[in-house]
Amino acid sequence: MFRKLVFVAAGLAFVVIVVGAYVRLQDAGLGCPDWPGCYGHFVGVPERAEDVARAEQAFPGRAVEAHKAWKEMFHRYLAGTLGALIAAIAVIAWLERGALRQSPLLATAIVVLVAVQATLGMWTVTLLLKPAIVTLHLLGGMATLAMLTWLAMRQMPLPPASDSALRMRPWAAIGLAVVACQIALGGWVSANYAALACLDFPTCRGGAWMPTMDFAHGFQFARELGMTAAGVPLGIEALTAIHWTHRVGALVTLIYVGALALALVRRTGCVKHGVALALLVALQVGLGIANVMAGLPLAVAVAHNGVAAILIALLTVINFALSRRASA
Repeated sequence: MFRKLVFVAAGLAFVVIVVGAYVRLQDAGLGCPDWPGCYGHFVGVPERAEDVARAEQAFPGRAVEAHKAWKEMFHRYLAGTLGALIAAIAVIAWLERGALRQSPLLATAIVVLVAVQATLGMWTVTLLLKPAIVTLHLLGGMATLAMLTWLAMRQMPLPPASDSALRMRPWAAIGLAVVACQIALGGWVSANYAALACLDFPTCRGGAWMPTMDFAHGFQFARELGMTAAGVPLGIEALTAIHWTHRVGALVTLIYVGALALALVRRTGCVKHGVALALLVALQVGLGIANVMAGLPLAVAVAHNGVAAILIALLTVINFALSRRASA
């Protein structure tokens, strides 16, 4: 039962990340002006005329858009279910720690992370999509998936590895960190609506490799959406700096993770991991290019987020496998 719950929770964490990306790309992140309910409704959203009138009176200036509100609430219901699952996993981990023969501390840490993640979700709404909060919320979701993946791997026996594979541990850890940093950059692009700041590829804006950019304002974290810290609208130069930096990060990620994948393919017992990693990073780069060339189509943008989550999970599996095999 414990193992099933852990695997279900890991799968649901992935779904929550993908649905969250869909909600954001559909501009439904503020479909509900309050939290955790929606216009005061904890079940459903206001749709009847009298309910809509009452909601709009309670939240002046926030017209009810039921189609957006339902998308936001669906995401919240999924996240709430995931939170309940993780709480159950932690309880079982403590009650059955002797039979499970593993420390319950990781399960407890995931509960703490989910509590922080719920707070970030609330602030995402109440602080009106402040970019720093939105980006941290994305990273919290990815961290939840990674920790659940690690916990899931604890429930599986692993074959021994060769000495050459064990030497890959630090490089795999760096690979995970590189992908996490690139996801943070991607989250910053999305949170600032900078995905189409460069409309050509591989150049950026009018065929320029190095267009005019404003890094100071683009990477100013304590500010409102679309504004500088001084309250001035964020210019295209700042958005270009954000987008361009993400592209450079993508190149670094492709080179490093590609090299890591090639090294894994050459190690006994790591061939499948290396092939999967190479295919995923190539797919992710392709989706990123397609987003720019096709004008950010919804399916491609959501897939770009989903593959990033799979990359995090796969690199977590690789790191766990090498760590577990080393201790064995």
